[in-house]
Amino acid sequence: MVTGATGTVGAELVRALSNRGVHVRAGVHSVIKGDRLRQFNPEVQLVELDFQRPETLGVALTGVDRVFLLVPLAETQVEDSKRFIDAAKAAGVKQVVKLSVMGAEAEPGIQLGRWHREAEQYLAQSGLPYVILRPNSFMQNFLTYQGASIRGQGRIYQPQGEGRASYIDAFDIAEVAAAILTADVARHHGRAYPLTGPEALSNNEVATIISQTTNHPVQYIDVPEEAARQGMQGAPQWMIDAIMELNALIRAGYTATITTDVQQLTGRPPRTMQEFVRVHRAEFLPA
Repeated sequence: MVTGATGTVGAELVRALSNRGVHVRAGVHSVIKGDRLRQFNPEVQLVELDFQRPETLGVALTGVDRVFLLVPLAETQVEDSKRFIDAAKAAGVKQVVKLSVMGAEAEPGIQLGRWHREAEQYLAQSGLPYVILRPNSFMQNFLTYQGASIRGQGRIYQPQGEGRASYIDAFDIAEVAAAILTADVARHHGRAYPLTGPEALSNNEVATIISQTTNHPVQYIDVPEEAARQGMQGAPQWMIDAIMELNALIRAGYTATITTDVQQLTGRPPRTMQEFVRVHRAEFLPA
């Protein structure tokens, strides 16, 4: 079963597992919204899964052998994770592959990392066979959070200075997860894999890649922290604080680490930012 199946990583994993001939159950908040997953596999089984409604967990997990656990970002995500892990154990699940974040093991770390670390530790102590995936920031974030300003203004606005990050395509995260979920359970049990792209890039460098690949000029604007906070008004304060902590890490250069785990686990190198932009070229262009 894939949780968060309509999200950035979840949908890619439904595709990757379907391509391998795996019978996939997609845990979705809304079965109607999940219907688009049938483009990858007409036989995909959609099941309602709401981390805030524990009564949906047992039904969703019935008969499931392996689980990809992606818990939505929320103030309750530690409790949501623990509740799901308990339900998976009760259902007799044979493996849980948890999506975490890069640096979750660092002490004291940022809030997002602390939440994931607590969930990781609970999973490790549960007795379930498990694997942890710790990816860096997604390349897709430039579309999800910066797409409107890139298309409309040719601008990327971030308070990250010249900090670099080894951005990873969600496609590669899904390929890693699919490789693990279709391998012998014992092969990866207890491992934690830090996943990155093949290069560490600043926002100026990303803007140049987008400009050259799409012929749509894009410029990076380094905005002050307070302006960035103002731009997120309307979001919960805990979320604003968590995002600003991550921005500070990027600015300070803590997200530039490059690993070879994607290559080792999939047998091929991860996508470059240029390859990602080429694949999604139309999504960067003005309407």
